[in-house]
Amino acid sequence: MSTDEHIPTSTVPVSAASEQVAAEPGGPPSRMTRYLWLVLASAFLAWMFDSIALNVFTLILTPSMADLLHTTDRAAIVGTGGLIVAIKLAAWGIGGTLFGVLTDRFGRARIMLVTILIYAVFTALSAASQDWVQLAVFQAIAGLGIGGEWSAGAALLAESLPERLRPRLMIVMQLAFSVGYFFAAVVNLGVGASSWRLVLVWCAAPAVLVLVLRLFVKEPEQWVRVQRRSGQALGSLRRLFEPDLRRRTLGGFFSAAALMVGSFAATTFTPSWIASLSTGGAAVAAQNTSYFAMLLNGGAIVGYVALIWLTASRIGRRGSYFVFCLGSLVTAILMFSLARSVDAILWVTPIAGFFMLGGFGVFAVWLPEMFPTAVRGTGQGFCFNFARIITGVGTLTTGVLVGGLGSFPTAGLIVSLVFAVGLFTIWIGPETRGWRLSDA
Repeated sequence: MSTDEHIPTSTVPVSAASEQVAAEPGGPPSRMTRYLWLVLASAFLAWMFDSIALNVFTLILTPSMADLLHTTDRAAIVGTGGLIVAIKLAAWGIGGTLFGVLTDRFGRARIMLVTILIYAVFTALSAASQDWVQLAVFQAIAGLGIGGEWSAGAALLAESLPERLRPRLMIVMQLAFSVGYFFAAVVNLGVGASSWRLVLVWCAAPAVLVLVLRLFVKEPEQWVRVQRRSGQALGSLRRLFEPDLRRRTLGGFFSAAALMVGSFAATTFTPSWIASLSTGGAAVAAQNTSYFAMLLNGGAIVGYVALIWLTASRIGRRGSYFVFCLGSLVTAILMFSLARSVDAILWVTPIAGFFMLGGFGVFAVWLPEMFPTAVRGTGQGFCFNFARIITGVGTLTTGVLVGGLGSFPTAGLIVSLVFAVGLFTIWIGPETRGWRLSDA
């Protein structure tokens, strides 16, 4: 159990008194207003299009690599595609950490605009790639923005919402990830058979809506108040490893990494696995991979809804993660050990989505509560996004294993066993159920 299990100086428990204080001038609002619904909508849409930009490549990995490499060799397609995914995830980790620091120093809403612009522009430019190197570069730069958007958006929303509604609405924001992935699948179903480039264009265009909405969103009062009274620049990576925050940082980082590595191993190459099992040409392959993404994210949405209740129950944030991580491990073992046809994979896909993607809802609640305002964006950015670099290594390893073993299921099974790590790392950090955000 963490040594800072007691109520820390940076966070205090919610009570009737703290709710009353939260409603006073200068504190968090006591109820949702029209403006706060706008903030929630903009955060939801930003993360939704963030997810589209992230996941669209996994849906078009096989056709794009076959086109740009001029080959149908499975090992070459998966190996190169895995390298691009790994590069993109590494960029996500770097961007998320960097923009997390900048979010604390220069403002949540301001940095949000920058990150949305980055991933929208470079997702669209990816459609013009003439070789796999160009595609890797464009996807990497898009990854910088994708990682930064979550750091800024999660901090902005957490500090803007009424305290009693914050945990539930933060999971609602995280749910946007699966809505975005579902949208990308619909686009791929509609135009993927004709052109993977059109899929990228269609997935980048709607982000303009979020840019417009962001123009009406201001910085949260909590961040403004801390910035004004602070005598030094906010956002410090060193601060995350000081004695009172070190275990929180390590617990958040390793728990996020375990769920991310396992989930990406199980989902990134499954569309290519399905495509290799599909008969009937590109149209059938695109259809089956789109069905996979729809079922995966349909299950994830149910998982997020379940977490709204579960994280608020006595089981808490850490117990909820443990349940979902264990479910992910069992589901991965069953899927990669028993499924050998497209139909079999699709049957288990909603369960995989429920646990493997739905589990990320825990971080939307847990991470903001663990860090004070001065390093909230930095802490969230490091834990949730820097872990992507390790995820990139896991994804690259899966691609290499597919090439070496010649088997998607075997490679996926080996890498997804990392879920077991999360069953232990989640207990490093504190249980934050009942804590409220603090400036300290």
